[in-house]
Order: sequence, then C-alpha cells, then structure tokens
Amino acid sequence: MSRPTALLDQSGRTFVVTGANSGLGLETARSLAAAGGHVVLAVRDTAKGERAAAGLEGSSEVAELDLADLSSVRRFAESWDRPVDGLVNNAGIMMVPHGYTADGFERQLGTNHLGHFALTNLLLPHVTGRVVTVSSLLHQGPPMDLSDDEHLDLPRYNPSRAYQRSKLANLLFTGELARRLGGAGRDVLATAAHPGYSATNLQSHHGNPLARLGMWIGNKVVATSAAQGARPTLAALTGDVPTDTFMGPTALGGTRGAPGPVARSGPAQDPEAARRLWELSEAKTGVSFPF
Repeated sequence: MSRPTALLDQSGRTFVVTGANSGLGLETARSLAAAGGHVVLAVRDTAKGERAAAGLEGSSEVAELDLADLSSVRRFAESWDRPVDGLVNNAGIMMVPHGYTADGFERQLGTNHLGHFALTNLLLPHVTGRVVTVSSLLHQGPPMDLSDDEHLDLPRYNPSRAYQRSKLANLLFTGELARRLGGAGRDVLATAAHPGYSATNLQSHHGNPLARLGMWIGNKVVATSAAQGARPTLAALTGDVPTDTFMGPTALGGTRGAPGPVARSGPAQDPEAARRLWELSEAKTGVSFPF
C-alpha cells in the first residue's frame, strides 16, 4: 500500500472523487481520508469501490456513478443532500477503441468531459470550496473541433486524437467555469491538474496493440507512481492557489517532480472556444450553469 501525501487537517470536510477505485483517484482519496476528510468514492463499479474503500484509513463511502451515462449522473446528483467542500473530476478513459456513451456521444469526450460537465453543474449548488478537473500533458495539440456532429465524433477516429481533445476540453471547461463562478459572485474555485507521466491502468486500453505495449514499457521504466501523480490534484484542491490555476509536476518537461502552477497550450487558453464548448455541452447534456 502506498503512503498518502501529507495534507493539512481536512477534518469536517467532504470530498467527492470520481473514479476513486484505482489509480490517481484512489491515491487522492487515500490522502484526503488520512488527513481527516470524509471521501465519497464515486465509481461505476461499486464492488471495486468497496474494496478500495476498505483499504483507506479514515472516513469514506462508495456511491455509484457512471459518467458515460447521463441518467446515472443525474441520479447521483439528485440523491446528494450535503455540502461538498471539494469535487474532484478525476475519472476518465484513455485512447480506447471507437465507441459511444449510453447517450450516443463519442466515448472519450462523452466520458471525460460531458459526464463531468453535467456532474459539476448539477452539484454546484452544494459545492462550497473547489472543483478540480484532472487534465493531461497530452491536452497539447490541435484546437477543439466544435462541429455540431450528432455524436460529437471526429471525422476520422483516432484514439490518441480523441483523448487529446477530451483533455483539452477539461481545461477549456475549467477556464469557463472559473469565469462563470466569478461573474455570479460565487466563492468557489475552479482549478485543474495533470499528473505528469504516472503509471495507472489508464494506459492499458489503447486501441492500438503496439501503442499498448509501448505504454506498458513506459509505465515500468519511466513513469512515476500513482501516488506521485496524485500530488498535483491534491495541491489544486487544498493549496493556496487562485481560481483557474493549472497544477502539474514542474521537472523534466512536466513529467515528474514537485507540483506547482504550469502552463497550458494556446488552444486551452482560448476564451471563445471555451464559451462555445460550454454552450454546446449545455445543449448536448441538457444541463446548465445553475447560477
């Protein structure tokens, strides 16, 4: 079992962490619970979630949440009746073969962005502290394709391009959320983080077998641990940072090292793209900013 990152006392605070049954999400939950926080492991597979929660030191519970199914997102939000000190949008899929969510959206954008977009806006009336969305160094690449395809699909599906687009969407979402919260006078921060090159089970699902092998080798030889990769998320959640901060490792090209504020790509800083993505996301999910 990994050692949790030491945090300031989080007693009396409640955190929702999506995808917390393994990898970065589990390590984030482990540190928050060890610091005295109450952690809700929001997971698709509750049996795996219960096994993960059994290994945590501190207070936790498990709740069902499938981000690839907007009806599941709505059920989770409708059942929520407590303040949320921190929402960690961590869950995601990476470079998977082509497919669609339960609502008919391209799987990576639908899960990594649209599911968290809906969850965040539905929970915002309860959020008192921060919303942290986990992006990736791999957000760097082409600008967001905002063509209003019925499925929000790419003209030609490519697992890596679809992942890059979903992680770019995470940063555009964070920037627009920060702007809207500020405009509404809400004392809630929207921040983002990336883990650098961290070994998790995400890398094992690439649609290309050769790419899967390369990632497996990279995880064994180059990558840091999931506990190390969770440190930027924890810093974005509990550190003294302004809204719209992007936290990540600060050494070796952002792949490892102590967490700190890091730069994002030019397309990730485009306010017009962020606004248009938000409006498209509202139209596709049927969920709007609540304030």
